Amino acid sequence: MLTLHDWNRMKEFKLVNCNATLRYHDLPGDGVPIVFIHGIGCASSFDYPQVASVGGLEGHRRILVDLIGSGFSDKPELFDYSIDNHADYLKELIEYLELDDFILYAHSMGGAVSIALAARVEGRLRSLILSEANLDAGGGFFSQKIAAYDEGDYQNYGHNDIVQESINSSNENWAASLSVSSPTAIHRTACSLIKGSSPSWRQKYYALSCSKTYIFGSNSLPDPDFEELIKQHIDVVTVSEAGHSMAWENPEGLAFAIRGAILKT
Repeated sequence: MLTLHDWNRMKEFKLVNCNATLRYHDLPGDGVPIVFIHGIGCASSFDYPQVASVGGLEGHRRILVDLIGSGFSDKPELFDYSIDNHADYLKELIEYLELDDFILYAHSMGGAVSIALAARVEGRLRSLILSEANLDAGGGFFSQKIAAYDEGDYQNYGHNDIVQESINSSNENWAASLSVSSPTAIHRTACSLIKGSSPSWRQKYYALSCSKTYIFGSNSLPDPDFEELIKQHIDVVTVSEAGHSMAWENPEGLAFAIRGAILKT
């Protein structure tokens, strides 16, 4: 049973290279640790408390990371916020926590970060579980809108414009977490998503030897990747009554999907 003390006290990890502090929840449990990585403009401290508390995940150690530039973590202006450099400091965190056998769950942009991270820690990683992750260059709907601004314009007015557009379209949860994210971080990460990776995140994902599960929200289907991922021998599952924002729309369904993936490892 989680107490209020468990939720309120975030842990800190000092990043030397960018002079910043990464913050995360480290919730106790005897089961194999699960590290949660969020999408662009989000924060694990906002997205995953309910997911981590239901669906059989309660017995696991659960590490909910707010990426640098988002949530409660520091937001240094000099960091480049590329997908690879997010993965680099997360590798340092994994080593600091001495996670020699763990599960990685990641959503959307966090999926690209986690694929890059998985290639760096594959010997320690039991399973990579992705939900509607970025696998290719070009970004998605929101990252394309963000990257369409130049950095200065996004900092000066674009960030606030997109927050307000999200409120107007009843996407209040994303607007809330985006509003406390660093505009610099969001823009640079979006541009990194657009640029992509070589080899691509998709190619790196397919090449991983750990257990792999990919989760779709039922409202996001049909999607051409559904059959393509199955052909690549990746376990594909669906969360009902949810779209891309499944952690908010059906947190229990997402928790059961993650738990089902873990049981298959």
